[in-house]
Amino acid sequence: MRDYLQLTKPRITWLIVMSAAAGYYLGRTGGWDAWQFVHALLGTAWMASGTAALNQWYERNSDALMLRTRNRPIPAGRIAPGRALAFGVAISLLGFVELWLGANLAAALCGLITLAIYLGAYTPLKSRTPWATAVGAIPGAMPPLIGYAAASGTLDARALALFAILWLWQFPHFLAIGWMYREDYGRGGILMLTVVDKDGSRTARQITLCSLLLIPAGLGPAALGMAGSLYAAGSVLLGGTMLASALRMARGRTVRSARLLLRTTVLYLPALYLLMLANARPAAG
Repeated sequence: MRDYLQLTKPRITWLIVMSAAAGYYLGRTGGWDAWQFVHALLGTAWMASGTAALNQWYERNSDALMLRTRNRPIPAGRIAPGRALAFGVAISLLGFVELWLGANLAAALCGLITLAIYLGAYTPLKSRTPWATAVGAIPGAMPPLIGYAAASGTLDARALALFAILWLWQFPHFLAIGWMYREDYGRGGILMLTVVDKDGSRTARQITLCSLLLIPAGLGPAALGMAGSLYAAGSVLLGGTMLASALRMARGRTVRSARLLLRTTVLYLPALYLLMLANARPAAG
């Protein structure tokens, strides 16, 4: 059971569920529907877990070549590929049905689109082009839209503001990981920017640019009336901290500076969501 749990990547899934919860809260147009909220989070968790399992099934051969992934359940031989495939399909379907019947069709379709882009576009592109990260950031930024759609039944500019923050956040986050493990990714045939960018100059520019753009993107919810001045001030402070860490990484380009940037990104997102929810102004009914 521990191996099947590992297939679901629980540490990533909780971040996805957290983003969906924030989207749900900000998408409310009326009273709080506790059961719908629970169904929305369960459905999101199932679909995220199923996508993770299917991704590991798809990438089992490249995972076997990398030090950081070769001990995953499939390449290590603890779970047969066929069983992993069946497991991933089953819990993905369960998540879709949970979202559809427990929340609404809009949320279920957002979940399905997330899965389709992640597995149908991002995963195959990882071994072909460094631009795969930009494509993968699309499904990566979908969780708050799933929660928002579950609460409101639709998507609007407020939902897109949440999408923009999460889309930009992923570049410094994943490029920091990519720089720390660039040799390993190269062994696995994963063409991340950090693999093809030998001196790190392009990686540094992309990390810096996206961290800089996170500051105005973080102000989007305040500009759209989703959150107040307390959130606005806090988002600028958090964005400045992220940018400072990105600049350190850009100058040094060391594993240590990349690890610091990674930790900053991991702290940034929950802190921003907490500020947003503490100073939230949910949509009017």
